[in-house]
Amino acid sequence: MLLDTASLYFRAYFGVPDSVRAPDGTPVNAVRGLLDFIARLVQDHRPDELVACMDFDWRPQWRVDLIPSYKAHRVLEEAEAGPDTEQVPDTLSPQVPIIDEVLDALGIARVGAEGYEADDVIGTLTGAAAGPVDIVTGDRDLFQLIDDARGVRVLYPVKGMGNLASFDEAALREKYGVDGPGYAALATLRGDPSDGLPGVPGVGEKTAAKLLTTYGDLAGIQAAADDPTSRITPAQRRKLQEAKPYLAVAPQVVRVAGDIPLPPFDAALPDEPHDAAALLALDERWGLRSSLNRVLYALQR
Repeated sequence: MLLDTASLYFRAYFGVPDSVRAPDGTPVNAVRGLLDFIARLVQDHRPDELVACMDFDWRPQWRVDLIPSYKAHRVLEEAEAGPDTEQVPDTLSPQVPIIDEVLDALGIARVGAEGYEADDVIGTLTGAAAGPVDIVTGDRDLFQLIDDARGVRVLYPVKGMGNLASFDEAALREKYGVDGPGYAALATLRGDPSDGLPGVPGVGEKTAAKLLTTYGDLAGIQAAADDPTSRITPAQRRKLQEAKPYLAVAPQVVRVAGDIPLPPFDAALPDEPHDAAALLALDERWGLRSSLNRVLYALQR
């Protein structure tokens, strides 16, 4: 089981009221919410291995070099914040180091790579996995990794943290009309304002799916756009031709990397804390008792 950790703690932050606080009054709603979610995942799915995949670079320069608008709207504008500092709610940022410390004390593997996003860590671990993989994320970009033949599915929170939709190839086709690899092409054509990807103007999700069904892939669509005898409408032909510079680079930005270097780690699901003393100190400082107990109970079953 691979966790898109930042995606999940963002959801926890907005799903758990900030009245959930430590003894000193510091909000710990994201910490507590993420721990409760991990406890439920472990209890419901019993994974043999669990990895918290991390964003060591939320906006990699190599993606920005290809599409400068990539996540540009999320960059904090204040000069003193430093280059490419992500806009994060004021009461969430201080909770991220606590999450890191708690995961480490529990013994849950926390894995990232400099210059890459958690998506790329997930793509690499998925490609290397010998058995089935559950990817837990609120980011649709990871739908591109779904693969029934290898047992790769996505568990996607659809309301808060308690309701997960399971996406395999059938569910993906039913909702979007494409398979896993086709989803990356669909996302390229449709674009994604939340990631600063403009897409092809006038080509929405349904149109993108129809084009992919008819012409197979991006190369087939572009060949049809260049073929005056194809059935592409004049308006679509013009838009696709005007978008050639974007379509030449966007697939590399949208595509999840699958072969990045990762440090050694132990993915085995622990049955007891890695550092009980550190966990106790974190509990006493941040008031995590009930959430930690739920995780520990789930791990020991």
